[in-house]
Amino acid sequence: MSKIFVVTSGKGGVGKTTTSAAIGTGLALRGNRTVIVDFDVGLRNLDLIMGCERRVVYDFVNVINGDATLNQALIKDKRLDNLYILAASQTRDKDALTLEGVEKVLTELAEQFDYVICDSPAGIEKGAHLAMYLADAAIVVTNPEVSSVRDSDRMLGLLSSKSKRAEDGREPISEHLLLTRYCPERVARGEMLSVEDVEEILSIQMIGVIPESQAVLKASNQGVPVILDEESDAGKAYSDAVDRLLGKDVPHRFLEVQKKGFLQRMFGGKE
Repeated sequence: MSKIFVVTSGKGGVGKTTTSAAIGTGLALRGNRTVIVDFDVGLRNLDLIMGCERRVVYDFVNVINGDATLNQALIKDKRLDNLYILAASQTRDKDALTLEGVEKVLTELAEQFDYVICDSPAGIEKGAHLAMYLADAAIVVTNPEVSSVRDSDRMLGLLSSKSKRAEDGREPISEHLLLTRYCPERVARGEMLSVEDVEEILSIQMIGVIPESQAVLKASNQGVPVILDEESDAGKAYSDAVDRLLGKDVPHRFLEVQKKGFLQRMFGGKE
């Protein structure tokens, strides 16, 4: 049975699109037919991170308006046969998305794919609401800072009250927390909230802690989901998060201050 995930946050710039790309790719790597949908109309970035920006001919809004079929708009990933991307429009505003149109497209996608990953805009405006409305599960992305965690807490309230599941009186959206840009050294210095602090404030299941890493920026610039960088801490952490989403009991890594070896101390080696 297909499952619709929304990747959301209260605050912008926390790594939602990076997370959508990594989680979607990770699910496809494990044999699941997966599509990632960009809901950020006017500010699309998913196609850049997935490395398919030059192949966008039709977008989400074109499908909603009937200018193209879903199959015309879906872009097949070059690396994985079972991974597809549906890009957002760069030239429309967010009012181009309608509840009826979004519901029709997501229903059709759910018939074709095992997982539908909705990359939501930040905040609580229309695009974000539509991205979460039909979701079965949510990945709430937050940074370990007070303002980001507070905004994520607000998003959790919306997820529990503004979804179709809530309206229908069904089982609520299952909520998962993903913490990005985590730096144990800064936590030790009191400059950043700890994992325990964030879990205590938000009280939802932590599926991943992604360490601060240059590999994320490098992967984004190259148009490659960071989960494919198997040597980086960030890639490994996202892979662990996908395993947890699929029900595996995987211990968290990269939560403690790492003692540097001699060569790292001499040359400042860092992933």
